[in-house]
Amino acid sequence: MSVPVRRRPAVPPEPFGPEEFLAASNVSRETLGRLKLFAGLLEDWNARLNLVSANSLPDIWRRHMWDSAQLADLIPPGATSLVDLGSGAGFPGLVLAIILRERASIRTVLYEATTKKCSFLNEAAVRTGAPVEIRNGRIEKADREPFDVLTARACAPLEKLLGYAQAFQGPETINLFLKGQSVAVELTEARKSWNMKAVRHPSRSDLSGSILEVRELRHVARTRR
Repeated sequence: MSVPVRRRPAVPPEPFGPEEFLAASNVSRETLGRLKLFAGLLEDWNARLNLVSANSLPDIWRRHMWDSAQLADLIPPGATSLVDLGSGAGFPGLVLAIILRERASIRTVLYEATTKKCSFLNEAAVRTGAPVEIRNGRIEKADREPFDVLTARACAPLEKLLGYAQAFQGPETINLFLKGQSVAVELTEARKSWNMKAVRHPSRSDLSGSILEVRELRHVARTRR
């Protein structure tokens, strides 16, 4: 079954810094200030912890900030809870928490297995005022708990990622996965084990990337021979 693909929007031109991010995302100046603080903390901590590729830091506002922030437009206005799997340096979960902080009704949970990365996330959350709960633990050991929105970026191949996501599904959960150019292959493989409604949204930060929106996720029951 083919997957609907939305029309590709224009990717912002070079250079892409805070002002270009502001124009693309339409966030407030206050929110931009919090994201600038987050970017500064990331650059400082990255020298010690290697949170993201050092080569990506000169283009942090496109590669990390805008790549994460573009998901905000796909989050339903009525959503009250969001979980981010494998948050790493806070992409996309912490960025979304900063952007959506004015929507106080959204409870945001970040899952990260690496203790040092959790230390960074805690510091960044305190400094930026991001209302998040950070859980230091492995996703596959998490208790079953439904969320309205689930996000993930560079966490795992889709088939494995859906296995992680299963514990967080509710009747109306929307899953938003930032994926690269192999998304079609990953989808084909994942459909062998999962039923889902999937839509591919072209990335607004990377011509080769996609946002995969997944709803109605169900594991395929295997029959015994």
